[in-house]
Amino acid sequence: MTDQPLGLESGVVRVVAYNPAWPELFSAERALIDTALRKHGIAATIEHIGSTSVPGLAAKPILDTLVGVEGEQGFAAAISALPEAGYSYRGEQGIPGRHFFRRGLPRSYHVHLVVRDGHLWRDYLAFRDRLRGHPEDAKVYAELKYELAERYPRDRESYIEAKSEFVKRILNGERK
Repeated sequence: MTDQPLGLESGVVRVVAYNPAWPELFSAERALIDTALRKHGIAATIEHIGSTSVPGLAAKPILDTLVGVEGEQGFAAAISALPEAGYSYRGEQGIPGRHFFRRGLPRSYHVHLVVRDGHLWRDYLAFRDRLRGHPEDAKVYAELKYELAERYPRDRESYIEAKSEFVKRILNGERK
Protein backbone atom coordinates (compact mmCIF):
# COMPACT_ATOMS: atom_id res chain seq x y z
CA MET A 1 0.00 0.00 0.00
CA THR A 2 1.23 3.47 -0.85
CA ASP A 3 1.61 6.29 1.68
CA GLN A 4 -0.35 8.62 -0.61
CA PRO A 5 -3.99 8.92 0.46
CA LEU A 6 -5.23 9.17 -3.16
CA GLY A 7 -4.17 8.29 -6.67
CA LEU A 8 -4.75 5.41 -9.06
CA GLU A 9 -2.93 4.85 -12.31
CA SER A 10 -5.08 4.65 -15.43
CA GLY A 11 -6.13 1.11 -16.30
CA VAL A 12 -5.36 -0.25 -12.83
CA VAL A 13 -7.77 -1.66 -10.24
CA ARG A 14 -6.35 -1.44 -6.73
CA VAL A 15 -8.22 -1.51 -3.42
CA VAL A 16 -6.58 -0.13 -0.28
CA ALA A 17 -7.47 -0.03 3.40
CA TYR A 18 -9.54 2.92 4.62
CA ASN A 19 -7.52 6.11 5.10
CA PRO A 20 -8.69 8.52 7.84
CA ALA A 21 -7.41 11.43 5.70
CA TRP A 22 -10.23 10.93 3.17
CA PRO A 23 -12.93 13.00 4.96
CA GLU A 24 -10.55 15.97 5.25
CA LEU A 25 -9.58 15.66 1.60
CA PHE A 26 -13.28 15.67 0.73
CA SER A 27 -13.87 18.85 2.75
CA ALA A 28 -11.14 20.62 0.80
CA GLU A 29 -12.45 19.28 -2.50
CA ARG A 30 -16.01 20.32 -1.68
CA ALA A 31 -14.80 23.88 -1.07
CA LEU A 32 -12.84 23.90 -4.35
CA ILE A 33 -15.85 22.65 -6.34
CA ASP A 34 -18.30 24.95 -4.56
CA THR A 35 -16.12 28.00 -5.25
CA ALA A 36 -15.90 27.19 -8.98
CA LEU A 37 -19.66 26.62 -9.24
CA ARG A 38 -20.72 29.68 -7.22
CA LYS A 39 -18.46 31.86 -9.36
CA HIS A 40 -20.84 30.94 -12.19
CA GLY A 41 -23.98 31.41 -10.11
CA ILE A 42 -24.57 27.68 -9.65
CA ALA A 43 -25.99 26.60 -6.31
CA ALA A 44 -25.23 22.90 -6.05
CA THR A 45 -25.48 20.30 -3.34
CA ILE A 46 -22.18 18.48 -2.89
CA GLU A 47 -21.87 15.08 -1.19
CA HIS A 48 -19.05 12.63 -0.53
CA ILE A 49 -19.94 9.25 -2.05
CA GLY A 50 -18.24 6.02 -2.95
CA SER A 51 -16.26 3.79 -0.68
CA THR A 52 -13.97 6.59 0.55
CA SER A 53 -17.09 8.13 2.14
CA VAL A 54 -17.77 5.11 4.37
CA PRO A 55 -15.64 5.10 7.55
CA GLY A 56 -13.55 1.94 7.74
CA LEU A 57 -14.35 0.71 4.22
CA ALA A 58 -11.58 -0.36 1.86
CA ALA A 59 -11.66 1.56 -1.42
CA LYS A 60 -9.96 2.36 -4.66
CA PRO A 61 -7.88 5.43 -3.72
CA ILE A 62 -10.07 7.87 -5.66
CA LEU A 63 -12.35 10.34 -3.92
CA ASP A 64 -15.85 10.43 -5.45
CA THR A 65 -17.98 13.55 -5.18
CA LEU A 66 -21.65 13.79 -6.07
CA VAL A 67 -22.73 17.21 -7.34
CA GLY A 68 -26.45 17.77 -7.62
CA VAL A 69 -27.87 20.64 -9.65
CA GLU A 70 -31.43 21.84 -10.09
CA GLY A 71 -32.77 20.10 -13.17
CA GLU A 72 -31.00 19.21 -16.38
CA GLN A 73 -30.72 22.91 -17.28
CA GLY A 74 -28.00 23.14 -14.60
CA PHE A 75 -25.75 20.70 -16.47
CA ALA A 76 -24.41 23.07 -19.13
CA ALA A 77 -23.33 25.73 -16.63
CA ALA A 78 -21.71 23.19 -14.29
CA ILE A 79 -19.95 21.43 -17.18
CA SER A 80 -18.43 24.80 -18.11
CA ALA A 81 -17.51 25.69 -14.50
CA LEU A 82 -15.88 22.50 -13.23
CA PRO A 83 -12.74 22.78 -15.41
CA GLU A 84 -11.90 25.89 -13.36
CA ALA A 85 -11.53 23.53 -10.39
CA GLY A 86 -9.13 21.39 -12.42
CA TYR A 87 -11.64 18.79 -13.61
CA SER A 88 -11.73 17.34 -17.11
CA TYR A 89 -15.10 16.43 -18.54
CA ARG A 90 -15.47 12.81 -19.69
CA GLY A 91 -19.12 12.72 -20.81
CA GLU A 92 -21.77 10.39 -19.45
CA GLN A 93 -19.45 7.36 -19.56
CA GLY A 94 -22.30 4.92 -20.15
CA ILE A 95 -24.64 6.24 -17.44
CA PRO A 96 -27.37 8.43 -18.98
CA GLY A 97 -28.07 11.48 -16.85
CA ARG A 98 -24.71 11.43 -15.09
CA HIS A 99 -21.92 13.70 -16.28
CA PHE A 100 -18.51 12.46 -15.21
CA PHE A 101 -15.31 14.43 -14.48
CA ARG A 102 -11.91 13.49 -13.15
CA ARG A 103 -8.90 15.32 -11.75
CA GLY A 104 -5.32 14.40 -10.91
CA LEU A 105 -2.43 12.46 -12.37
CA PRO A 106 -2.65 9.76 -11.32
CA ARG A 107 -6.40 10.18 -11.13
CA SER A 108 -7.42 11.05 -7.61
CA TYR A 109 -10.80 12.80 -7.77
CA HIS A 110 -14.04 12.05 -9.60
CA VAL A 111 -17.16 14.18 -9.85
CA HIS A 112 -20.55 12.69 -10.71
CA LEU A 113 -22.83 15.53 -11.83
CA VAL A 114 -26.54 14.64 -11.64
CA VAL A 115 -29.95 16.19 -11.11
CA ARG A 116 -30.39 16.82 -7.38
CA ASP A 117 -33.14 14.59 -5.98
CA GLY A 118 -33.32 12.57 -9.23
CA HIS A 119 -33.08 8.79 -9.28
CA LEU A 120 -29.27 8.75 -9.67
CA TRP A 121 -28.89 11.20 -6.78
CA ARG A 122 -31.10 9.04 -4.57
CA ASP A 123 -29.32 5.80 -5.54
CA TYR A 124 -25.80 7.13 -4.89
CA LEU A 125 -26.81 8.41 -1.45
CA ALA A 126 -28.90 5.34 -0.56
CA PHE A 127 -25.97 3.02 -1.29
CA ARG A 128 -23.54 5.15 0.72
CA ASP A 129 -25.94 5.50 3.64
CA ARG A 130 -26.73 1.78 3.71
CA LEU A 131 -23.03 0.92 3.97
CA ARG A 132 -22.48 3.60 6.61
CA GLY A 133 -25.36 2.25 8.69
CA HIS A 134 -24.74 -1.47 8.22
CA PRO A 135 -21.11 -2.40 8.95
CA GLU A 136 -21.78 -6.06 8.12
CA ASP A 137 -22.77 -5.09 4.56
CA ALA A 138 -19.71 -2.83 4.29
CA LYS A 139 -17.50 -5.74 5.40
CA VAL A 140 -18.97 -8.06 2.76
CA TYR A 141 -18.56 -5.31 0.14
CA ALA A 142 -14.90 -4.78 1.10
CA GLU A 143 -14.20 -8.52 0.80
CA LEU A 144 -15.88 -8.58 -2.61
CA LYS A 145 -13.86 -5.57 -3.79
CA TYR A 146 -10.54 -7.08 -2.68
CA GLU A 147 -11.42 -10.35 -4.44
CA LEU A 148 -12.45 -8.58 -7.65
CA ALA A 149 -9.40 -6.30 -7.66
CA GLU A 150 -7.23 -9.41 -7.49
CA ARG A 151 -9.23 -11.08 -10.28
CA TYR A 152 -9.36 -7.98 -12.53
CA PRO A 153 -6.22 -5.93 -11.72
CA ARG A 154 -6.21 -4.27 -15.16
CA ASP A 155 -9.86 -4.54 -16.20
CA ARG A 156 -11.88 -1.75 -14.62
CA GLU A 157 -15.04 -2.54 -16.60
CA SER A 158 -15.14 -6.18 -15.44
CA TYR A 159 -14.42 -5.09 -11.86
CA ILE A 160 -17.36 -2.65 -11.95
CA GLU A 161 -19.70 -5.13 -13.66
CA ALA A 162 -18.85 -7.85 -11.13
CA LYS A 163 -19.87 -5.51 -8.26
CA SER A 164 -23.18 -4.55 -9.87
CA GLU A 165 -25.26 -7.42 -8.47
CA PHE A 166 -24.18 -6.57 -4.91
CA VAL A 167 -25.03 -2.89 -5.48
CA LYS A 168 -28.48 -3.80 -6.88
CA ARG A 169 -29.24 -6.00 -3.87
CA ILE A 170 -28.27 -3.22 -1.45
CA LEU A 171 -30.38 -0.66 -3.34
CA ASN A 172 -33.32 -3.10 -3.21
CA GLY A 173 -32.94 -3.32 0.56
CA GLU A 174 -31.73 -6.89 0.58
CA ARG A 175 -29.22 -8.06 3.15
CA LYS A 176 -26.05 -9.61 1.83
